[in-house]
Parts: sequence; structure tokens; C-alpha cells
Amino acid sequence: MARLRRQHQVVAADIVGEVSHELDISDYEACRRLVAGIRPALVLHPAAWTDVNSCALNPRKALRINGLGTGNLAAITAQLGIPILYVSSNEVFDGKLDRAYTEFDRPNPVNAYGYSKWYGERAVAHVNPRHYIVRTAWLFAHGGRNFLQAILGAARDGKSLRVVTNEVANPTYTKDLAAAIVSLIESERFGIYHLVNEGAVSRWGFARFALDEAGFADRPIERISRHEWPRPSLPPEYTALANHAGASIGIRLRPWQEAVRAFLDAEAAG
Repeated sequence: MARLRRQHQVVAADIVGEVSHELDISDYEACRRLVAGIRPALVLHPAAWTDVNSCALNPRKALRINGLGTGNLAAITAQLGIPILYVSSNEVFDGKLDRAYTEFDRPNPVNAYGYSKWYGERAVAHVNPRHYIVRTAWLFAHGGRNFLQAILGAARDGKSLRVVTNEVANPTYTKDLAAAIVSLIESERFGIYHLVNEGAVSRWGFARFALDEAGFADRPIERISRHEWPRPSLPPEYTALANHAGASIGIRLRPWQEAVRAFLDAEAAG
């Protein structure tokens, strides 16, 4: 977000971590005090409870944070005349189409996490007309916990790998997503957008490509069905996203393969 910081003062808030302000988005009054006190030009809202398995075990908490918490920010920004950008998920879809989902397809979530994110989308769309809803998928980043880091870590540790072949979406590099979001904000074109690295792949294909590029081409990965990987939250099977709205205003993300190579180069450079 360096580009955003060059032109604006960025004030960060979160429930944990080193940020400007500590904030629980499920606390309406706390949200109102903070937003009204700062009066920002825009509220960028990526906060969420993203542990999909824990969301399945505690759907009320998922709805309170991802749904009602987002509703708090939508209502407050609408009252104060401030636009909002909400980061949502490919899991608002049911995975039953035989093609990539467009911005105009009807969401139909099949798990608690997807439902809570869809609830957040509805709150934003219905309450604040000056909104951006950005759906993304399968984020990978430097540091933190994500699928790509887990695969690379397991390979380095010599652990056996079993990865599902029938879950498909768009691996997306957080640096590319951040740049696309800044471009979207600068466009001032409100609406729903799918911002993902171009192309879709299975979890297995994603892992295989990353290991090959990282020097682990000899490391086998067992192919399994998603039903062979038991977990509290079963994700939708095919939730590739198509970027039509963003591309129409010149916002495109590079192919996911190029993004993975750039990620690995940056990791190697330290």
C-alpha cells in the first residue's frame, strides 16, 4: 500500500497487532467513535475471521464478526457520507457452475464462512451506496499462515504431502491484490469486482507448480479427493472467479504462475 500512503495518511485499526488503533468491528459504538473521530476519505475493510473450520464450529461468531461487524461499518460510513471498500471471498458461491463465476452471478454460500461473508456483502450493498465489494481467493503472502507457506514448509521439513485435486480457484498474491485495490479506489468506480490473479488451478496443481519452481520437483504429492481430507468446513468445489468488471476499467492481475514466481523470488531475496 506504499502508493496509497504517498497520497494519503493511512490509519490502521485491528483487534490485534501493531496498529494505530485497537478496534473490534463487532462493537458498533467503538467503530462509530473511531470513524467519526477520524472522518477518513474512505474505509478500507479487509478485516474478517478467516479460519473457515472454526467458523463452521462457531457460526454465530462468524456471523457476528464477518457479517454484523461489516454491517456496523457499512451503516456508520453511510451515515457519515464515507465510501467503503469491503474485501469478500470466492466462498460466497456454491461451486456448482462449470465456468468461472462473474461479478453478476448469484451468490449461494454452502458453509458458515461463506454465509458470513455474503451477509457482509449484503450489508454493504444495501446500506452504503458508495461501496466497492472486492471478491478474491486463495491468498498467499510473505509471513503468516497460508496454503503456499504451509506447502513449502512441509517440503523443507521433509514431510509427506497429500493435497486435494477437486478444489479449484485462483491463487492470488497479496501484493498484486493490494495494487489492484489501490487502482480501484483511485478509479472511484463503485460496484462489485473480482480481483484475483488470472487463471484457475486445483489445490494439487497449485502445490505442484510451487514446489517445482521452488526446487522441490522430486518431492511427491499424493493426489486425494476433498472428501478424503476431513475437516469441519467443506469448501465449495469450483469457485474460480472471472475478472470482468475490473478489466473493463483497466485493472488486471498477472497470471497466477507469474505471481508465484515473483513471490518465490522475493522469499529467496529475503
